Amino acid sequence: MSELSQLTESYLDLKWQMDPVEATGAGLPDYDQRLGAYDDESVGEYLAAVRSIAGALESCQVDTLDDEIDKTALLNDARVLTHRFEFEQPHKRDPAYWATHALEGLYLLLALRDRSRDHRSKAAAERVRALPRFLEVAEQTLSDCPSVFVDIAVEVAEAGAALVQQVARELAPDGDVDFPRDCEAAEAALTVFANRLQADCFDNPCPDFAIGEDAFNFRLQYEHAIRGTASELWRYGLRLIEEVEAELVEIAAEIEEGMLWPDLVEKLRGQHPPTHQLVAAYAAEMDRSRRFVDSQGLVTIPEGTLEVIETPDFLRPIIPFAAYQPPGAFSEDRTGWFYVTPPAPDANPEVAERILRDHCVHELACTALHEGYPGHHLQFLHAHSQPRPVRKVIGSPVTIEGWALYCEEMMGEQGFYSTLEEKFFQKIALLWRGVRIIADVGLHTRGMSVEEATKLLVDRVHFDADHAAAEVRRYCVHPAYQVCYAIGRRELKSLRDSYSESKGSDYSQAQFHKEVLKYGGLPVSFMRWGMGLVE
Repeated sequence: MSELSQLTESYLDLKWQMDPVEATGAGLPDYDQRLGAYDDESVGEYLAAVRSIAGALESCQVDTLDDEIDKTALLNDARVLTHRFEFEQPHKRDPAYWATHALEGLYLLLALRDRSRDHRSKAAAERVRALPRFLEVAEQTLSDCPSVFVDIAVEVAEAGAALVQQVARELAPDGDVDFPRDCEAAEAALTVFANRLQADCFDNPCPDFAIGEDAFNFRLQYEHAIRGTASELWRYGLRLIEEVEAELVEIAAEIEEGMLWPDLVEKLRGQHPPTHQLVAAYAAEMDRSRRFVDSQGLVTIPEGTLEVIETPDFLRPIIPFAAYQPPGAFSEDRTGWFYVTPPAPDANPEVAERILRDHCVHELACTALHEGYPGHHLQFLHAHSQPRPVRKVIGSPVTIEGWALYCEEMMGEQGFYSTLEEKFFQKIALLWRGVRIIADVGLHTRGMSVEEATKLLVDRVHFDADHAAAEVRRYCVHPAYQVCYAIGRRELKSLRDSYSESKGSDYSQAQFHKEVLKYGGLPVSFMRWGMGLVE
């Protein structure tokens, strides 16, 4: 084993030790019985170990370009991890970081199919028993939590009771007479955690969630390998919004002459599946996009099922609309999940209608291909099939989200959208990603408030106000993420142009996609480096 391989193995093992729930999701069952340790002392020990491995990586000699790329990716990942815990400090400021970690650890054990029930039940019992103490340590560690973080954590913790009850029903270990009582204790601990968070936030409100321009630019440079700064992205976002709105004016005139495009959005959003057919409608569009990709030969489709399901209750506070969860990088089970969040069963008709308007029938095709084929699911299947471990698990949303947004446009170029209305809403989706740049940069570097960002989504993308507010809360928690959709699309289109120019008459779009996908989720600039197309 080469020195780089040894260091890669050591670094990834440290990441799994620090986040055993992430290891569970990656398909590594040896970590399934644990929750992470995020008290100050434990985090300090982890970061010391990260620095030690990073120092060894710095001096590690490599012989090939692929090794140099992977080494740089590991170093950047170590830099971002260290900076995140030292500066952003999610373990001290974000109670949802703790609640989501614990509950996702239980949910994955319910959902995964690559472990025996006996293994999953015993692991779940250990995590259930650990949960009350885990939340006690959270209370001792957390301080000065921004109000928006607290709101999310309270909703997650309150929804967690239903998850624990489901674990109690489905994963009770044989002969474990204490398990029902342990589950009750876990439920009680979640309730106490939520109540104390609310009381503390009421007594000591902290509105400041922004990480600031320096930290934002740090993420751009090391997590996403983007040369631009927050200010440059802000300017690009404004230009993109202007360009897309001009295109929307033209398409709207073709659909219904004389109607302003915002009015057309409002009219068309009234055309949506009923609640009981929503999940099935998405599943049908997933199947259509998969068949189109296959028939057009746009990219090879690896083996791996994609299941479209209703969002579990505990995830609804952080998935107000829909989201994709990939299979584990090292799991034999290649199943991915696409979560759809319909209106709650007890929602009154007016609320249900507002939610369903964000699932317009003309938008389903674009969303389905983004999340499924040739978007996220296909990309993750390719990443997980790579022989190089770094490319299985290290990635940037500038590539992961950028690829999916690139696919929305590329599929249109290939003739996938069956109606002018579907093309119209593909542009609405692009406008949304342009507005996300402004919201992300604005919230974290320019003093934009949650209310201002919410209004931005309502006014410019015509989201329902509640949907927009839920989106913005997510933007607050994940800085420098929302910019990645449109910036990644821009970078991939530029790379495609460079690749096409280099190949001349031998250019093949399918071959370009093959070259891109072999880098997994590594930043687009790393692909350009590997292809010998550095600008």
